[in-house]
Amino acid sequence: MSTNHNSELVRKIFEAYLENKSLRKTPERFAILEEIYSRDDHFDVETLYIHMKNQKYRVSRATVYNTLELLVSCDLVTKHQFGKNMAQFEKSYGYHQHDHTICIDCGKVVEFCDPRIQQIQSMVGELLKFEIKHHSLNLYGVCFDCSAKAAMNNQNNDIKHAS
Repeated sequence: MSTNHNSELVRKIFEAYLENKSLRKTPERFAILEEIYSRDDHFDVETLYIHMKNQKYRVSRATVYNTLELLVSCDLVTKHQFGKNMAQFEKSYGYHQHDHTICIDCGKVVEFCDPRIQQIQSMVGELLKFEIKHHSLNLYGVCFDCSAKAAMNNQNNDIKHAS
């Protein structure tokens, strides 16, 4: 599906949702939607707000917060709470199921997809006679960069103590 076609569909879904809830269809809300769907990463509210301000959009922090909540409500955006970090978001329409690894040192989030997880989900659903709609798998650890930095620091400390 083309990105342009996806953008049009997402916009129509959001328009219909706003109409259904008798909410205003403001240019700011659609600018936020477009900005989110132009990204390919996880983001927090503050990062999105600052990026939009730097792009000269006239949006308030409250508008960004409120619009994100609307987009989560209509399943166009997914909200994640990775450990003690602040909430992060990602676009969700037209994107495959995936899981995450999260670095407990720097907060870096990496997506991965393994078909075996889908097989496990299907098998568990059949065994327990449970219709599973979706899942969330987050694996927490230390990323390569943070491990390398820690190893370098340990090596430097060992050298200091040896002299």
